[in-house]
Amino acid sequence: MLAWSLVKTARLPINIDSGEIAQFCRERGIRKLALFGSVLRGDFNPALSDVDVFAEFEPGALRGVGLQYFDYGHELGKIFGYRVDFCSQLHPEIRKRVENDSLTIYEQT
Repeated sequence: MLAWSLVKTARLPINIDSGEIAQFCRERGIRKLALFGSVLRGDFNPALSDVDVFAEFEPGALRGVGLQYFDYGHELGKIFGYRVDFCSQLHPEIRKRVENDSLTIYEQT
């Protein structure tokens, strides 16, 4: 993670354990994990909001995963301490907006 990312994550309303996130991503073949939505804006409500997360997987990483994929958001929710809306597929127009207004918290080097 670059220094500017560390500064940005320090200002988030949630705690990010970069070591735990990196381990989570490596174990699942996630090459990039990014936050988007209210967690990056001033309208995040700790009592009501979820954390929107977008994942990009390594080619073939989801082969054989099956229904375990749906547990990834729950597992991240335990790490963040908030409910997580986890996705890896977005409509192209929405994906452009997410990519422009997101914060990468893990990227495979």
